[in-house]
Amino acid sequence: MNNIRLVDLLKISLDAGKEILQVYENEFDVESKEDQSPLTLADKKSHETIVKGLSSLYPNIPVLSEEGKSIPYETRKEWSCLWLVDPLDGTKEFIKKNGEFTVNIALIEAGRPVVGIIYAPVLDTAYFAKKGMGSFKLENASTVEVQDDLELVNASVRLPLEIKKEKISVVASRSHLSPETEEYINQIKEKYGEVDITSAGSSLKLCLVAEGKADVYPRFAPTMEWDTAAGQAIVEQAGGVFVNTRTNERLTYNKENLLNPWFIARRDFNI
Repeated sequence: MNNIRLVDLLKISLDAGKEILQVYENEFDVESKEDQSPLTLADKKSHETIVKGLSSLYPNIPVLSEEGKSIPYETRKEWSCLWLVDPLDGTKEFIKKNGEFTVNIALIEAGRPVVGIIYAPVLDTAYFAKKGMGSFKLENASTVEVQDDLELVNASVRLPLEIKKEKISVVASRSHLSPETEEYINQIKEKYGEVDITSAGSSLKLCLVAEGKADVYPRFAPTMEWDTAAGQAIVEQAGGVFVNTRTNERLTYNKENLLNPWFIARRDFNI
């Protein structure tokens, strides 16, 4: 982890973002994956850009990407360290053209996310974290010229932000709001009174928790490891909690089954 440069990951994320925007700003076709989820040329181009960048700079660290997920567990289980990548998180938001999609890159060590970067190309905003260093937000990311991690941190704001709120704030998915999520929100209302509910797409929901703009993000619906790894690093390094709803333990990664359990990401907040 110590030899991983956040500026390198930012550049790779920005390059992937450029590829995504070239597709986003024009007409594009939508295919269906085996699970019937959508796939676009932007997913493929971003995947190729990220894998090329990571493999060039860090050839000894394998890459597990949503668009290259067919690597068998017999191979993966030997990996003590890996990159976990979602080249385009929020493809549904991409197709809707609402701007709420991201590039996600995380470094996993011993099953835990220790480095994470999330870049939102339309917003031109990056969130990043490194274990022991903290979590940060960089606006106008593509215009910032930095040469090393110290300059990057100095150009960014540390998370969480100081935000005064009078109500508990819950962030939920635009595309997926399960009955269990609605029940959890109702429990919060019973304990704390009225709550603010914010909708957001992709891993931007996790970024809102890291920022402190949202107190809690309950996810009682399916997600995959690449959907959450970078966000978990950013939430945890911002002082938040990211736990399995059943065991109350931190999520782990590079499991045989890459499907996540249900989880809750939250700040200093209990129901």
